Amino acid sequence: MCSPVGVAPARGYSQVVTGPGRLVVVSGQPATDEYDEPVDPGDPDTQARQVFANLGRCLAAAGATFDDVVKLTHFTTDIGYLASIGAAWDEFVDPRHEPASVAVQVRALSRPEYLLEVEALALVAP
Repeated sequence: MCSPVGVAPARGYSQVVTGPGRLVVVSGQPATDEYDEPVDPGDPDTQARQVFANLGRCLAAAGATFDDVVKLTHFTTDIGYLASIGAAWDEFVDPRHEPASVAVQVRALSRPEYLLEVEALALVAP
């Protein structure tokens, strides 16, 4: 993890992440419960926590943790929800292992109840 010379240092994420290992790709996780029901439509804070909980479960199923994540992509229907995503991120992601990251505002997600969705790339050490 680093910030290259000539590139502004990142706050809350890394500019570059490298490492050896097995690649784990986690599909975008919306705020759903185990029955595929939306969690708290309209509440970005609760949805963000659910999204990261779902990501954690997916990572664990692949033998990974948030410490192995090298890239997160955040999709949100309102860029104003980044504060909610950031608060949930802080609950789940160790600041010593901040992955590369991008946030994208989209017109809509796969269901109208979803306010945000996050996908992850992880490298699990050999």
